[in-house]
Amino acid sequence: MDRARFAEAREFLAGRLPETRLITARSLAKNSKHKVYLKLENELPTGSFKVRGALYALHVNMLQRPVAEVIASSTGNHGAAVAYAAKLLGVKARIFLPERSNPAKRGNIERLGAAIVEKGAIDLAAAFEAALQYANESGAFFLNDADDPDLPAGPGTIALEILQNAPEVEAIYVPMGDTALIRGVAEAAKQISDKVRIVGVQSERAPAYALSFKAGYAVATDRCDTIADGLATRTPNKANVDAIRRLVDDIVLVSEAEMIRAIRRLALDEEVIAEPAGAAATAAHLEAKGEEMSGDVALLVTGGNVSREVLQAAIGS
Repeated sequence: MDRARFAEAREFLAGRLPETRLITARSLAKNSKHKVYLKLENELPTGSFKVRGALYALHVNMLQRPVAEVIASSTGNHGAAVAYAAKLLGVKARIFLPERSNPAKRGNIERLGAAIVEKGAIDLAAAFEAALQYANESGAFFLNDADDPDLPAGPGTIALEILQNAPEVEAIYVPMGDTALIRGVAEAAKQISDKVRIVGVQSERAPAYALSFKAGYAVATDRCDTIADGLATRTPNKANVDAIRRLVDDIVLVSEAEMIRAIRRLALDEEVIAEPAGAAATAAHLEAKGEEMSGDVALLVTGGNVSREVLQAAIGS
């Protein structure tokens, strides 16, 4: 994807979404001379970065052919993003969710008027299969964020915004679920700066892409039972594995407890509400085991749709 595509996506989204804030997080700098920035994607409509990709990808596909209905399989944030995009662009939406989905995220989808179908447990395998079957039978456009070729240009605009406002940033920490976010951010960032490092962050309990990154081929896992539903992937896409091995500099894993501590730190010290996946980049930075920062860092706060139970556990811990 060339630089012109990211610029086109940014121009399209600029008229429909606010630019999220990039703030300095002094409490996270660990007494370093370097700065730590938070990119607050939780401030977007639906409370997640996902709306960037869903809105742009749906727009591109509607230019190419008639779209009467768009569908998605999702643990919540992508589903809400597709529902939001569909409502804004005037088409019907149907979202396939796991049966034990995050209630805050499910509520977002309901409020946006999309139809909801529930299939399977916490990960997306059953919901994806149900969505694929429905798409084949109905002709609906399946906007799958794991492999849609247009979608990464949307989240890639995050990198454009970071490096325009803080060109000295030398590392961007990016939570990793289906990898559309990190693929877009990494490709856009590296077209702008040859010094920026891209660090992916996954849950220890959902490490499929981290294992694949190390192995050089797709490594599936049996389980992905993490509180970070936005990171809950267990069946990597081979093309996505190849892409992250080309674009990403490192991947680190964080524990459930580390994400909870990061939620607490963000809430109490920075007045930022993050869900577990949204706090994963901050968790990775906080757990860097005392390593001195070699340059300014940007941490993506990718979403703020945290359940009441998780937030209470974090604030009370």
